[in-house]
Amino acid sequence: MSESWFGLLLEVELGAPGHGGFCVARHDGRVMFVRHGLPGERVVAKVTEDRGGSFCRADAVEILSASPDRVDARCPISGPGGSGCCDYSHASAEAGRRLKSFVVAEQLRRVAGIEREVRVEELPGSGDGTGWRTRVRLAVDSGGRPGYHRYRSSSIVTELTCPQMDSAAFEGLPDQQWRPGAELQVVLDGDGERHVVEIAPAQLSPTGRRSQGRRGASARRAASSRSRPEKAVIGSGRATEYVSNRAWTLDATGFWQAHRGAPQVYTDVVSEWADASPGDGAWDLYGGVGVFAAALAAGVGSDGHVTSVEFSRRAAEDGRSALHDLPQVSFVPGRVERSIDALADPVSVAVLDPPRAGAGRDVIDALVVRSPRSVVHIGCDPASFARDVSVYRAAGYELDDMRAFDAFPLTSHVECIGRFVRR
Repeated sequence: MSESWFGLLLEVELGAPGHGGFCVARHDGRVMFVRHGLPGERVVAKVTEDRGGSFCRADAVEILSASPDRVDARCPISGPGGSGCCDYSHASAEAGRRLKSFVVAEQLRRVAGIEREVRVEELPGSGDGTGWRTRVRLAVDSGGRPGYHRYRSSSIVTELTCPQMDSAAFEGLPDQQWRPGAELQVVLDGDGERHVVEIAPAQLSPTGRRSQGRRGASARRAASSRSRPEKAVIGSGRATEYVSNRAWTLDATGFWQAHRGAPQVYTDVVSEWADASPGDGAWDLYGGVGVFAAALAAGVGSDGHVTSVEFSRRAAEDGRSALHDLPQVSFVPGRVERSIDALADPVSVAVLDPPRAGAGRDVIDALVVRSPRSVVHIGCDPASFARDVSVYRAAGYELDDMRAFDAFPLTSHVECIGRFVRR
């Protein structure tokens, strides 16, 4: 292995954006993934990670030749060495959407074999890219101070100045002493109520406590994903949200789209593309509290049926409560991959909103064997979305239409919705 470049300052020219919020550069035969720059810029890049091999990671610490798309960074804590939240903070809103459009199109081309022009759309309420977020989860450091994780690090930036969320959400939080290792879920709900829930520290295995490498990181992620005790410190811990003139009440720690404009826009797209008809059977997989189930119910009518599968039993209970007037909707608590084969109801249309890793081959294959005439699939990661697209295509379904939304302004993240029909 060649000598490590860690800590070196290298002058490079930045090329195309890559999936993950960086631009690609090359130096001395190696690829560099450089954050905090823009395509076409010449920068001084400091190498922040080098594990050998063909590539390393770096931060642009000095801009020698700036892109016309560069603006003053709107997030004061996300620059080199800072938090990992706002990796497009230094790009204009229009430029950020162009970068995301390029990345989505590139993932579709490379992973799914589809040449398609992509235009990432702005969501209502995005403004200048600030104040769009309704919920965030903060980490608590060893001193009991809340903040954001640094990029690819377990260390924490304790300045609560990220502009994605209204600063009122954080009022008083730095003045309190929190449990070291805990997390804080902060929500500004549809009624403007603030909820702060303290989530107990994860119980780490010896590997999670001791290892700073990949095994330790994997163990810490696994521990963090397990159910942990929660305590509402501010507000009731039960958030109220609205879509299509219907109210949902759910745990503040439960899933709801972070962007205030996303739930209604996605629901409108699902309603149009699912094209459910009276008497149809519909599936809402990874259904949460049933927002899309409600939209499907309107299409299938009283003679149809909607089955919503959701891992969280509490979310399923909240969905039943919100949709108590829609007897054609039933909720099946359980993991989709374990429940889908047992679903007895026929399916004409299906909606999937899987986690960031995507639905995967097992779920998609189990779905398409039931031959729904159309599938609406939502993905919050371009790479996993493209992988799922390739699975649909292999199973005989074509990407009939697609839209992409800037659901996470100031960041490199993007949400994609695809409509699939059998060839």
